[in-house]
Amino acid sequence: MCLAVFALDAHPDYALVLAANRDEYHARPAAPAAWGSDAPWRDILAGRDLAAGGTWLGVRRDGRFAFVTNVRDGRGQDPALRTRGELVPHVLGHADSLDDTLADIDGAAYNGFNLVAGDASRLIWMSNRGHDPSVLPHGVHGLSNAALDVPWPKLVRTQGRLREWLASGTQDTAPLLAALADRTRAADAQLPSTGVTLERERLLSPPFILSERYGTRCSTVLTLGRDGQARFHERSFAPDGTATGDVVETFALK
Repeated sequence: MCLAVFALDAHPDYALVLAANRDEYHARPAAPAAWGSDAPWRDILAGRDLAAGGTWLGVRRDGRFAFVTNVRDGRGQDPALRTRGELVPHVLGHADSLDDTLADIDGAAYNGFNLVAGDASRLIWMSNRGHDPSVLPHGVHGLSNAALDVPWPKLVRTQGRLREWLASGTQDTAPLLAALADRTRAADAQLPSTGVTLERERLLSPPFILSERYGTRCSTVLTLGRDGQARFHERSFAPDGTATGDVVETFALK
């Protein structure tokens, strides 16, 4: 994922709300979200990266979920390191406690990443850019390609939309998908400096990235209800930004 906003214990009906965009090169093959049947994917709902394996976001039937974002900090990417996409199935494919599972991760084996994992009652964030696993307080948080809650314009804007939605108390998650579809670029004065060109910073500045080669491939909204019901909605997009399909799954948390 390259943008994710989420809220723990901040909605009257949902213990957890997650809204996220996956940004990637359009030529990189991927499969839409589906339930897995083979280890380590058994009982995990997730899309699949068909190039290197792994996934960007997934959820188990018991409500444990995880997602990963890359870190954009000007450092080069080492192609010899392991794919960050294996972090999510690592977290979801083990029956160990979340703390023990995260402790098994060797951050030095990967290029820069943020990893958030948890369930309807507890969230943990870790990054191999100087941040050990830490339990997050209840409330609203967000990640893009920097550390937790770093106020990049796209993150500030989308967190604001999430807070408005939470305050409304509605169960309708369509406004969250609309927030993820925002294509408004930030003003140059607001752009972060992450080691890429100014034109690239402009391209990457909106919540929904639109370009021929690289952009938002899918948007996902996950809710874990206080009534024990989960709902997962993934919407995929073509390079021109048109929606190409939806995966909607509702299931009882085990």
